[in-house]
Amino acid sequence: MNPETLKSKQEIVAKITESFKNAGSLVIVEYRGLTVAELSELRKSLKAVNASFNVYKNTLVTKASDNLGHKDLDQYLTGSNAYVFSKEVVDGPKVLAKYAKKNENLVIKAGLVEGKVVDAAGVKTVAALPSRDGLISMFLSCLQAPIRKFACTVKAVADSKN
Repeated sequence: MNPETLKSKQEIVAKITESFKNAGSLVIVEYRGLTVAELSELRKSLKAVNASFNVYKNTLVTKASDNLGHKDLDQYLTGSNAYVFSKEVVDGPKVLAKYAKKNENLVIKAGLVEGKVVDAAGVKTVAALPSRDGLISMFLSCLQAPIRKFACTVKAVADSKN
C-alpha cells in the first residue's frame, strides 16, 4: 500500500478513536434513501446539540473500535453507515429517534453508550431518558420538596393563630 495512503488512513483511525473517547454516546445509523436536503436538516439538528454526523469506511471504524476494545460493535459495521458522536449521552440519540419517527429511511442500528454496546432498542431507550439538565432539575426538586412542605406547615400554623 502507498505510504501516503497508509498514513492518511492511520490519521483517520486516530481521529475516530479520539471521537470514541470524547463522546458520551455513539449511534450507528443507516442513512440510505435520505436526500441531501434531509441529511442537511439532520446534520443541523445534531449540530444544535453538539453532536456530529460522520461517514467513515466501516473498516476504519472497526480498527478504531478494536483499538478501544469494543469488538462487540463489529457486527453492526456493515452496509452504508453514518456515525453520530455526541458529548452528552442522550442528545444525539434523542435527535435521531425523533428524526427516525418522521423519516423511515433513517434506520438506527446500534450504539455505544458510556462504553457499552447497545442495540437499536437500547438506543431508543436512551433517547427516551431526560437530558442531564432535566435530571438535575428533578433531583433538586426532590431535595427541595420536604423543606417547602415544612415551610408551608409552619406558615399555616402561624396563620391559624392570627
